[in-house]
Amino acid sequence: MRVLSGIQPSGRFHWGNYFGAIQQYIALQGNEQSFYFIADLHALTTVRDAKQLTENTWDAAVELLALGLNPDQATLFRQSDVPEVTELVWILLTVTQFSLLEKCTSYKDKIAKGIPPDAGLFTYPALMAADILLYDTDVVPVGSDQIQHLEVTRDIAQRFNSIYGGEFLHLPTASVLKVGAKVPGIDGEKMSKSYGNAIEIFEAEKPLRKKIMSIKTDSLPLEAPKNPDTCSVFALYQLFATQEQQMQLAERYRAGGMGYGEAKQAVFEAAMEYFAVARAKRQELAANPELIESILEAGAKKARAKAREVLQRLRDACGLGRKRL
Repeated sequence: MRVLSGIQPSGRFHWGNYFGAIQQYIALQGNEQSFYFIADLHALTTVRDAKQLTENTWDAAVELLALGLNPDQATLFRQSDVPEVTELVWILLTVTQFSLLEKCTSYKDKIAKGIPPDAGLFTYPALMAADILLYDTDVVPVGSDQIQHLEVTRDIAQRFNSIYGGEFLHLPTASVLKVGAKVPGIDGEKMSKSYGNAIEIFEAEKPLRKKIMSIKTDSLPLEAPKNPDTCSVFALYQLFATQEQQMQLAERYRAGGMGYGEAKQAVFEAAMEYFAVARAKRQELAANPELIESILEAGAKKARAKAREVLQRLRDACGLGRKRL
């Protein structure tokens, strides 16, 4: 079974990224073949600074490895290091109906938010389809908000197969990521880089503590009982603590006599302990850029071998590059 997923290098990974997706991606790497790519081509729709994109891409590679991605089990590569994907996008676009792309909710949502409607944004689902189809992917782990993109991928693949009369493209299936505890940001809303409320996994210790101490809470006095079920601080603590630790802190909440500052300190200490190994690993990896580059290059080499096989199959189906005999 081949599993594939891509992660955009739009900024440093935060707690929401990890508990919402990365943790589960890494858990899937023990399958027969797992391909994970850093989607730098996708990022061009939002990141228009060369230095920033380069740094973001490198940081993403370092942090995925630090968090447990094992290059001996999974193939990690930069999307742009596999140029076959851009040729496949064009082939797919020639059979993709305009109305199919118009229906994509992610495009409509971004337009509603005032993002300029350029062609890259509009054809984004076609690039995503190429990412998936280029490797004969079996399973794609996705959030519930991304299921439509996989349905679009399957629609495009089925249309290509129908037009050219064969099973040239493998139809992938979705593995919907489990929705665990809500990961609130410092303002209580869903944690997101775009909302400016994120807590980065590898943030330096002092600014990390300062950010945690700034988490929004109600104004109940220290002596008053508090409700752990409606508190963002407690929701974050649940991500890191054992069941026993959660029960103990919940009792402290309900008994009164504890301020939110104490609970925030508990979150800070629990997070530092939880990510201690990853934080140390990141420092080690960051000091060895040659190793990171070698892992990405080896991953791209393996990915391109499969990509060439699939692309040649499609070129033959379309009649591209054939000599008349």
